[in-house]
Amino acid sequence: MRVNTKRLCELGLLTAAALIIFVVELWLPNPFPIPGIKLGLANIITVFAVYRYRAGEVFAVVIARILLGAVFAGNLYAVIYSLSGAALCLAGTLVFRKFIDERHLWISSVFGAVLHNTGQLLAAVLLLGTPQILLYWPFLLLSGCLSGFFTGLCAQLVAKRLKIVSDNSHTIILK
Repeated sequence: MRVNTKRLCELGLLTAAALIIFVVELWLPNPFPIPGIKLGLANIITVFAVYRYRAGEVFAVVIARILLGAVFAGNLYAVIYSLSGAALCLAGTLVFRKFIDERHLWISSVFGAVLHNTGQLLAAVLLLGTPQILLYWPFLLLSGCLSGFFTGLCAQLVAKRLKIVSDNSHTIILK
């Protein structure tokens, strides 16, 4: 994948923004009483990126955020779950973007969140060898729909507010 300097800087900024949001979310109290369920606010950046960048570029941003996030969170074991969830989520949302336009990207985000939770659950079943974990799936389905809706709406607002105009030398962000 060949990326010019400007594009690389944009991807670096997206990665940094997603990482900052991820770290801030670690400090917030979890609004859900069920362990392992969280809003996933860093996915606002991922959903935005899916609709604005190529698949390989989005994949690079997500992988960098997951690896650096695991280091900052001090939980390298979580990388396995995050990568499996992200792989299924990205595969789905990259397909959905062909059918769901940017004005409705929150719909793609809901599907992506459900796929992400499903990927994490399947990884848990494979790693722990306990299929009873699948009983947890309805709770993950509900939380995925709610968090996907919220992060998708946020990403849709970001996409609507940011209009990127290139003039060969600078990228200007207009409101």
